[in-house]
Amino acid sequence: MSRTFEGIIEAFRLILAFDADLLQIVFLSLQVSVTAILLSTLLGVPLGTLLALKPEKKTRLINKVIFTFMGMPPVVGGLIIYLLLSRMGPLGVLGLLYSPTAMIIAQIFLATPIITGLTMVGVRAKGEKIEETARSLGAGSALAAWTVVKESRFGIFGAIITGFSRVVAEVGAVMIVGGNIAGHTRVMTTAIVLETRKGNFELAIGLGIILLIISFVVNSMLYNIQKGGRSY
Repeated sequence: MSRTFEGIIEAFRLILAFDADLLQIVFLSLQVSVTAILLSTLLGVPLGTLLALKPEKKTRLINKVIFTFMGMPPVVGGLIIYLLLSRMGPLGVLGLLYSPTAMIIAQIFLATPIITGLTMVGVRAKGEKIEETARSLGAGSALAAWTVVKESRFGIFGAIITGFSRVVAEVGAVMIVGGNIAGHTRVMTTAIVLETRKGNFELAIGLGIILLIISFVVNSMLYNIQKGGRSY
């Protein structure tokens, strides 16, 4: 117990001292996850909106595929991306395996179905009525769709934040395609696993505290967004 307490004290010392190794891991984690979630948003929000505005009977199969990928085990997603980027894979000539780019691709693969699916659910909840109202007022297809997106913004923001929560805490996929290379592809989650195995609990606890703080901030944002979208 005393060793655990000492580890916590040392972890806070590392955080307050802005330890170089710790900061490098944190910044790379945020760089990879933020980039992935931005690209996933550009893919997922338009696709989710498009599917939501179409009759459900026409998109039923696509919906099932998206919902299946939403619950896909991260290690399976990492394996798929690994096979695509490996030397024997179709994209092996790009030489992206064991790089931050490979980690971003893996996280996009995990986050896009989540953002697409939750956007689709959020837009479909009220999108049809909003679209009909907009069209009755003379709006064209593009303007009507944009109106639906604006009115569904709370659900869409919630989808984006949920996607970010998924990828920033991801271990399996990024470890498979990134390799957990020190100073190159080591992020918070993979570093926690490695440092715990090495018995270096101070750095592991410090990274865990930072990850919890990020999770708290992200989930607080999600709570406030969902609260803002309620009708009383």
